[in-house]
Amino acid sequence: MPKKALIAWSSGKDSAWALYEALQSGEYEIAGALTTVTETFGRVAMHAVREEILKLQCEAMGLKQKIVPIPFPCPNEIYETRMSAALAEAKREGIAHVIFGDLFLEDVRRYREEKMAGSGIEPVFPLWGRPTSMLAREMIKGGLKANLVCIDPRILPKPFAGRAYDISLLADLPAEVDPCGERGEFHSCVIGGPMFNREIKVKPAEVVERDGFVFADLVPV
Repeated sequence: MPKKALIAWSSGKDSAWALYEALQSGEYEIAGALTTVTETFGRVAMHAVREEILKLQCEAMGLKQKIVPIPFPCPNEIYETRMSAALAEAKREGIAHVIFGDLFLEDVRRYREEKMAGSGIEPVFPLWGRPTSMLAREMIKGGLKANLVCIDPRILPKPFAGRAYDISLLADLPAEVDPCGERGEFHSCVIGGPMFNREIKVKPAEVVERDGFVFADLVPV
């Protein structure tokens, strides 16, 4: 019998592919998409994806939204308190696992495991340890469609903001940049792929620099 789980949904490619692989395994029944959203802006934390697009993503996945609202800026204690409350609610609903799209950052995985210890919910990392150069190409070949919506301009030139995540982009990335952006070089917004029942139509909007990052806004068509 499949185990009831949530996907930790960042709106980006890694969480999307983790969801896809979890579904392909047949081991999990995905009951919803757990997402932190800044109350101040009505956008997905860090990725700055509009709530309207988040809603369309969840509809295309056939998943219930599980939004954890956080302020901006968000002190870590507030984040942890609200996430703990969300996990407690999930546990009451019979959730046994949360699926994450983390790839290789040991400190991030350890933090998740430590904070979920004792909650009764187990973290799952289906993409863990995969060579990211191969994983990036596997995603693209598998039909995933995404755009870069946040970049670190200290590492990537500003024109990368808004670009499609495709083979051409991978070829243009500087050698020191991880192909999946796992060290925070960039974040993405998924608009299509095998985890969706339809592609989300978007158009590019404003590109702004804020808090040391460059954000490329996407607007649903």
